[in-house]
Amino acid sequence: MNKPGALAEQLAAQYLQRQGLKLLQMNYSCRYGEIDLILQHGDNLVFVEVRLRSGSAFGGAAASIDGRKQAKLLRTAQHYLSRLQRIPPCRFDAIVMQATDPDKIEWIKNAFTA
Repeated sequence: MNKPGALAEQLAAQYLQRQGLKLLQMNYSCRYGEIDLILQHGDNLVFVEVRLRSGSAFGGAAASIDGRKQAKLLRTAQHYLSRLQRIPPCRFDAIVMQATDPDKIEWIKNAFTA
């Protein structure tokens, strides 16, 4: 993993924990792909994609989570859920940062629906 990406994920995890979420796992991977962060928010399981972009060209960080990426995240989340005895309500969030200002974090809840 690249250093800026790893740092962004660490900053995102710390930010979400300060918001009251409980970190369950970082960098869950399987044959379908990888989920950056998996957290618990109340009764909900939250799968988080962290995006760090150098600029806003091509729509910026949020726009980079296209349909293909969403499908990979969904398959990976289903793999994770298949290991659980009880499947809680789930959502997909995104944490978006610009490399020029990584302390400015944008948390997009329900970034896309499954």
